[in-house]
Amino acid sequence: MVALIFSLSVHESAHAWTSNYFGDDLARLQGRISLNPIAHVDPIGTLLFPAMAFFTGAPLIGWAKPTPVNPFRWRNKRVANFWVSIAGVICNFAIAIVAAIIIRVLALAKLLVLVPARYGIAAIPVNDSLIVEGAAQLLTIFLVLNVALGVFNLIPIPPLDGSKVLQSILPESFEPSFEALERFGFILLILAMFTGVFGMIFRVVLPIAMKILFVGV
Repeated sequence: MVALIFSLSVHESAHAWTSNYFGDDLARLQGRISLNPIAHVDPIGTLLFPAMAFFTGAPLIGWAKPTPVNPFRWRNKRVANFWVSIAGVICNFAIAIVAAIIIRVLALAKLLVLVPARYGIAAIPVNDSLIVEGAAQLLTIFLVLNVALGVFNLIPIPPLDGSKVLQSILPESFEPSFEALERFGFILLILAMFTGVFGMIFRVVLPIAMKILFVGV
């Protein structure tokens, strides 16, 4: 929960900061450029659903309160749409990279051993230190969770960030298609979840990401 709430807060704050940078101060005025989780927590998506997943073993589903934006106030709307949409994903990947660097430093210090695991690699303490064990577990959660959040949000299904990123890249003639797709976005997300599409993506992407982050290990 600590890793999820922090990561979602960084993600949404990045959207707010980038939107403000391009001229839209709506999110800033609502206090969304902040790492304070209270500004971003959605009672259902950030607390209830993750808690249910923790206690039942169900797949983790979570989201934060969407960051409000006013595209009409952006300078250069298409460029702004791209960077505002992808800002949160970039921050998630940045958190994953920082966690991977710290894990590698601890491994070089002979406090951890890196071994093959389900998601490509795992950090195992070399002694019985509860501090090192707790740090290894938390860093691994930050790493895997933020790679998963980044990849998940890049999927081009509304309302995920990937759909806005793709919309800003494709010609304006595709706008009506995206507007039509938005009506069924939530249904498509549910179908993708229950048909195992997301699971297949993560089973392929996460080990590849780990190999890139821990190349040479």
